[in-house]
Amino acid sequence: MPYCTSFFASRMGIILAGIFIGVFAPILQKLGNPANMGICVACMERDIAGALGLHRTEVVQYLRPEIMGFVLGSLIAALTFKEFKARTGSAPIIRFFLGFFAMVGALVFLGCPWRTLLRIAGGDGNAILGLAGLAVGIWIGVSFMRAGYNLGRSSPAGLAVGWIMPFLMVVFLLLAIFKPQFAPGGPIFISTKGPGAAHAPLAISLLIGLGVGFLAQRTRFCTMGAIRDVILMRDFHLFSGIFALVVAALITNLILGQFHPGFTNQPIAHDHHLWNFLGMALAGLAFALAGGCPGRQLILSGEGDGDAAIFVLGMIVGAGFAHNFAMASSPKGPGSFGPAAVVIGLIFCVVVGWAMRERSKI
Repeated sequence: MPYCTSFFASRMGIILAGIFIGVFAPILQKLGNPANMGICVACMERDIAGALGLHRTEVVQYLRPEIMGFVLGSLIAALTFKEFKARTGSAPIIRFFLGFFAMVGALVFLGCPWRTLLRIAGGDGNAILGLAGLAVGIWIGVSFMRAGYNLGRSSPAGLAVGWIMPFLMVVFLLLAIFKPQFAPGGPIFISTKGPGAAHAPLAISLLIGLGVGFLAQRTRFCTMGAIRDVILMRDFHLFSGIFALVVAALITNLILGQFHPGFTNQPIAHDHHLWNFLGMALAGLAFALAGGCPGRQLILSGEGDGDAAIFVLGMIVGAGFAHNFAMASSPKGPGSFGPAAVVIGLIFCVVVGWAMRERSKI
């Protein structure tokens, strides 16, 4: 066990996690997941919101088992290595709205940080603007950290706090397996066309999700954390994992014939460069202020972190609002109210970053 712990904490451990995601995300795409969306936490949580009826966009409704796998894989790793600790911190309403606006920004761009990297590895040039925006948003968040930004330390909590999110994921998984309908014409909704209807076999999706969750929990894999560490400390440990992800995904896409370079006609993407950049700038800033990218938040919620669970719920609710209120983008471009929502989200995050500095407290 000590050897396993030291291996996962090593440079090779984080590279292994990146390779695993980089290989299996394109394979999930080959097996049925949408193009350039083998794994996307934001898109998959959006589909879950649709399946639950939080929005009624018929083409993006499906209980994605990968998300359940991330949380449950993290739970298994945390229990195995005795790292499951029920805990919570402060400012839950802020964490909820950081998750909400992170989802708004991600859906204006059409992807989370992991999908940003996977889109680049699939040849989508538009994702370069998204990655640049993500980095700028994280840089702004780091600037607030240097100025004393802090939402408060987490502290031990009752055991039930840590088990709520894994239990919820088990419920979602059972709903995905049995597909009950709770009312005529009501949930659980399942898309019959569009991205929501494109999915790999449930068992394979779940197994890969469990693997990602296990490895990400052991290695602390996090795109936001990787960029933050480079900016703050010139530490490239986590960054080596996301670099390995891109290289592995690029090679896998080339082998599978899924690499299609260009800016136009890319799957589930648009070429409105300003909003690709600003959407991910908002997402990156929200991730930095919350302490982790959406994948990392799912992993933390699986090991008992109630703060991360609040952020995850904020993202799922944000997905519902983004589609119900015409904020989410489509291949045609940003939704009618997407740009305004991004501006409002940026203002919210800047106010939070400024107001939650420790030196500003009375």
